[in-house]
Amino acid sequence: MLSLTPILGFAAALFGIGMAGIVINRKNIITLLMSIELMLLAVNTNFIAFSHFYQQMIGQVFVFFILTVAAAEAAIGLSIMVVLYRQARTISVEKLDGLKG
Repeated sequence: MLSLTPILGFAAALFGIGMAGIVINRKNIITLLMSIELMLLAVNTNFIAFSHFYQQMIGQVFVFFILTVAAAEAAIGLSIMVVLYRQARTISVEKLDGLKG
């Protein structure tokens, strides 16, 4: 059986990669969405690890809620990207100002 430390290290590495993706590349909306998804997966990994370690199901229930939010975020993000591409013919984040009300 794995201890908690390697799993938390893996989750920290996933979260760090997601943060690096957001900090390094702020121009491409697809990269930003993928980085946010990596960060959410890191949080899910922590919830599952602690849920297994403490033998309680509440962490796994939270994972289902987070996955639901992640699916909604992906759908909304992709729809915004389609609207942005139709108006500006680019998916650059800098062109998002043109979508104001």
